[in-house]
Amino acid sequence: MQIWGKVVGVLFGFMFGRVAGAILGLVVGHIFDVTYSKDFSQKGGFSRLFTTSNEIQQQAVFFHSLFSALGHVAKSDGKVTQEDIQIASALMDEMNLSGDVRLEAQQAFRDGKQRDFAIIEMLQQFKEQCHARRDVLQIYLEILIQASCATKKLSAAQYTVLEKVAKALGFRRVELDFLIMTFEAEQRFRRGRSQANNQRGQQGQHRQGRQQSTQRSYSAIAELDDAYKILGIKQSDDAKLVKKAYRRQMSLHHPDKMASKGLPAQALELSKQKAQDIQAAYELVRKHKHF
Repeated sequence: MQIWGKVVGVLFGFMFGRVAGAILGLVVGHIFDVTYSKDFSQKGGFSRLFTTSNEIQQQAVFFHSLFSALGHVAKSDGKVTQEDIQIASALMDEMNLSGDVRLEAQQAFRDGKQRDFAIIEMLQQFKEQCHARRDVLQIYLEILIQASCATKKLSAAQYTVLEKVAKALGFRRVELDFLIMTFEAEQRFRRGRSQANNQRGQQGQHRQGRQQSTQRSYSAIAELDDAYKILGIKQSDDAKLVKKAYRRQMSLHHPDKMASKGLPAQALELSKQKAQDIQAAYELVRKHKHF
């Protein structure tokens, strides 16, 4: 039985990050032991998702950091509810986590909700592991925001934790607020487009038709406003600025580019969804501005 990876991982992790460091060291050490004993066969835990020892470590740290932070957000209100657990499970489903990988993500969530969980130390190690790459850190923060805001408005305590996370990763409060606003716009944008599709083709009396036309007109205005927010631009911006914002957003969130930067494959699905929203928002703005 291979145990030296766990021992060394915990010792070095505790030296540099106390409790959080020890937890991460244990996770990475465990993965090293499992992987070593299986000749890197990629048949267990986080090691399924990467092909090199460095990538295995990146995978472990990414998922442990994500789900432990989510557990910390959930605990910030004093008690982790069944809804909080369902949200975490839904995120695991969306990222197609199963088997040992899912078990490790669940353990990370439990670690994060401990009262003495050293979240700042954990985030510092995560940032170092990512070599402080702002694009990867932003995707991480966006995923955490998405899960935290999934079904309800953020509480003051939850926002405080997200602000702490953002600051530790090098993001200012105004940038955090922008990412939250963008996510809320994306939610409305998707719902609005879905409702508009359901309304198409409906027939009714002349008066009902006029009422529906008014509703669609209002929805179209709201939809366009959210499209601008998704792109991070103002309605007064010209075509050149719109295109520049679109290219910037797609460069950050395009799945192929994120894969080349080491983002775990499971997280790429969420980037793909966001990229689709960005594309749809751009097409709507482009059509409205006639370019």
